[in-house]
Amino acid sequence: MEGRSGITRPDDSTFMRTKLAQLKNSFGVLVKTGRLVRESARGWTVLWLFVLALTGFLPVGLMKLIKGLVDALTIASRSGYSMESMRPAAILGVLICGGILLLELLQGLGEWLRTIQAELLQDRISALVQTKSAEVDLAFYESPGCYDQMYRARDEAQTRPTALLDSVGSLLQNGVSLVLICWVVASYSLWLLIAMALCFAPAFLIVARYNWLNHEWWQETTAERRWIQYYDDKFVSAAAAPEMRLFRLGPVFRDAYQVLRDQLRGQRLKLIERQTRDRMVAALAGLAAGGGAVGWMGLRMVHGQASLGDLALFYQAFSGGQSVIRLLTGSLGQAFANLLRLQELFRFLELPTAIVDPPLPLTAPATLEQGIRFDNVTFRYPDSERVSLRDLSLDIPAGKIVAIVGPNGAGKSTIVKLLCRFYDPTEGRITFDGLDVRKMSLEDVRGMSSVLFQIPGSYDATAADNISIGETGPQNSPLIERAARASGAHDLIAGLPLGYQTRLGKAFADGNELSAGEWQRVAMARAFYRQTPLVLLDEPTSFMDPWAEADWFARLRNLAQGRTCVVITHRFTIAMRADLIHVLQKGSKVESGTHSQLVARDGLYARSWKDQVSDGQLQAELVMSR
Repeated sequence: MEGRSGITRPDDSTFMRTKLAQLKNSFGVLVKTGRLVRESARGWTVLWLFVLALTGFLPVGLMKLIKGLVDALTIASRSGYSMESMRPAAILGVLICGGILLLELLQGLGEWLRTIQAELLQDRISALVQTKSAEVDLAFYESPGCYDQMYRARDEAQTRPTALLDSVGSLLQNGVSLVLICWVVASYSLWLLIAMALCFAPAFLIVARYNWLNHEWWQETTAERRWIQYYDDKFVSAAAAPEMRLFRLGPVFRDAYQVLRDQLRGQRLKLIERQTRDRMVAALAGLAAGGGAVGWMGLRMVHGQASLGDLALFYQAFSGGQSVIRLLTGSLGQAFANLLRLQELFRFLELPTAIVDPPLPLTAPATLEQGIRFDNVTFRYPDSERVSLRDLSLDIPAGKIVAIVGPNGAGKSTIVKLLCRFYDPTEGRITFDGLDVRKMSLEDVRGMSSVLFQIPGSYDATAADNISIGETGPQNSPLIERAARASGAHDLIAGLPLGYQTRLGKAFADGNELSAGEWQRVAMARAFYRQTPLVLLDEPTSFMDPWAEADWFARLRNLAQGRTCVVITHRFTIAMRADLIHVLQKGSKVESGTHSQLVARDGLYARSWKDQVSDGQLQAELVMSR
């Protein structure tokens, strides 16, 4: 195996074992795809299959009509083409014209039905992929291998189901034609069927083998194709545009893109070259078999054992049979390739979910009366050897503002993820008013929290929609404005061309881009708009001017009345105003208390406070915030 630098070429025994396993899996995928088709467009599919079967029957019917026309013209020639002798030929000619028109009509109708069916199927699959993408555990996004799987699944979801329909439709249509052609050919000699099979078998084996090799190549090069997309996306990314120009990254990314493209193109061309060579050998074998069969029929006509119409019919049947076989071979190969690719889609749709509702979920508390407790919680991210939280025990009293501080990598943001139950603790438990979060439904647990994440989301929608997004029911304009005032976003929104109805973001027409700090304030308003007993803010003032912090915190305290608030922060000017401060280091709690208690204790918090005061940074921030 040459891996990514070359092309996998298995030995024959490995190829056959793998092929049998894949054929078994492909049958399962075919059944699942059929179920999807039935669920999305059952009636249209039945009508489409009927039209395809009729379309497959007509070409052979036309062959029989053409034979009759040739024989009728031969008889008419012996009587001088009289009106009487030409009547059968004329009738057959009209029938042939009608058959050709009917064939065109059926092909157009089939295309129309296939389009309707494909559109409905695409909508169904897109809905399934989108639903699954929103349901998979957050851990899915922590693994490069999972990103590869999602890339393959989403890539194939767009085209493969409809391509499989095309392949299956072609198989049905050409299969009907082949059965009728075999019946015509067998009426002359069963040996001719063997000759047709000799044309078919080598071509099918070659197509099947190279579809398998192409599929293996496609799987092995997922990472490379993702890198190609990554480099290409940088050229159209607004976020990357400034540094692309400042650091002259265009040539760097363009060269990296081209190196991978050259590598993949070389591998692909090697496969095509080998496939073309083998197909030429199969084509020569088929040509020899076909030439021998037609020659045999010509000898029969010379000896008076067949008519000119028989020769015309046989030539059409045998050459048409070879054409149909080539189409069938191609359709079988494409169907096999599509089934192999669709395996990735169904693997993604069938991904197990670890974070699920308990069998009998308990009712979540409507409000927090006692608070939240981390009880000896240890947590390690999936596929990571590093422990993010180690034997962590801390309390978050109900109705209080609690600050969590500590150096980078201390596990502060992990606490937010665990409180939202994006993950479950590796050891220990987390309780809301004494109730383990794993005993409540996910909807209840996540419905208890309003969250501002460290990297907040931004949406190309109006300012009002950005704040109320995700909430059901009509927008509450007074509450939207109150949330915006609490976050400090009201003044900037009021200054936009249409106020709260202004579209934010520049991806679409009439949009207005915001700075990182302004986006953060809008996202904070979104967290405040949601009426929940728990508010989680991860670095809420990271883009905020120091002199605005005191005013912001005063508004936060007013908004948080009756609610529990957790603030993850690096800023001591924020932490010092909290009711309780937990200090984390290397995933463990090292101190807890109020600001004055921690300063008096002369521990990690006090040393960090004094260091910042001594270098003037914190002192300046305190002055500006007063």
